[in-house]
Amino acid sequence: MKILVTGSQGFMGKHLRKRLDIEGIEYFSFDVSNTEEELKTYISECDFVVHLAGVMRPLSNEEFYNSNSNLTKKILDIIKSTGKSIPFLLASSTQATLDNDYGKTKKMCEDLVFESGLPAYVYRFTNAFGKWGKPNYNSVASTFFYNIAHNLDIFIRDPDFVIHFIYVDDIVDTIINCIKGINKPSRDILYVSPVYDCTIGHLAELIKYFKSCIVSEKHLPIIKDDFELKVFATFCDYFSDEGYTFNFAKDSRGSFEEIFKSKKYGQISINRSYPGILKGGHYHTYKNEIFQTVKGTCLTRLRKIETNVIDNYEMNTLSQNQVYIYPNYTHDIRNIGKDESVTLMWISEIYSEDTADTYKMDV
Repeated sequence: MKILVTGSQGFMGKHLRKRLDIEGIEYFSFDVSNTEEELKTYISECDFVVHLAGVMRPLSNEEFYNSNSNLTKKILDIIKSTGKSIPFLLASSTQATLDNDYGKTKKMCEDLVFESGLPAYVYRFTNAFGKWGKPNYNSVASTFFYNIAHNLDIFIRDPDFVIHFIYVDDIVDTIINCIKGINKPSRDILYVSPVYDCTIGHLAELIKYFKSCIVSEKHLPIIKDDFELKVFATFCDYFSDEGYTFNFAKDSRGSFEEIFKSKKYGQISINRSYPGILKGGHYHTYKNEIFQTVKGTCLTRLRKIETNVIDNYEMNTLSQNQVYIYPNYTHDIRNIGKDESVTLMWISEIYSEDTADTYKMDV
């Protein structure tokens, strides 16, 4: 199966391409640098179109039509010329109901897709956030993340104004489910869930709180729900030192993702484990770690390497307690709950294979 992704270099496009790589799904990448001939070639060979391309803040209103509705029509016309019935997913916007040029062009795109007769997925997105978002472009959240991370002022006209947020990984999950046929085509407007309602004032205070925790001795914040976890993971990307790459690994046990790296404050990662899974079983000679389970229930065990005494620490969403792991303590962590667990892990310095300081030893 081959996927055509338009707008592949944009905010959502980057996240989708990463996920397609992980899933092993082949795709064609189309953006402003590509030619119409390349577009025709990609369409002739693809089995599914994900149309993310478009502009939000152009230099002129005319660009709204050229980059949104006109491009959508061109793609649909090329598909029609091939005689193929290719499923078509459109990234629209909740602004399609508004009387402005952006909204009008998005509504035109929706109508064109439905009128094409192709198997259609028309999603209206609202205030998407996640790492790699451009400040002063993608959303107010992206601007807040960037400015607070870089000690720049933020402007809030009404702190009680509520915004409906969706997380970019949830968008990508939805798109992948469409590609795999889990989500079926529809003649109705579709929406991504979950949607998180948050006031502007609360979002600003939440990000500032996360920053204060990272630079403190605790390093890890108290996280109350999935929205706060997603905001924290996103902010970490903006607050990390420049120039670092972040690793992600997933297997039958769960996943492990690096989300923050700083020469000054160390490294923060997210460990996800399925029920019953045990990870770890090693010690460090000079590095310190902190574990905090923010979803599910985990048991962390510690044993000083020259003793037989094992200390057990149960962590869950309600307790919000942290486990400090000092040098020369072998340790492991097991998900003892019924659902997937999520644990934040801080380590005192950035991981490197050259200075791993990690030695295998069962607890």
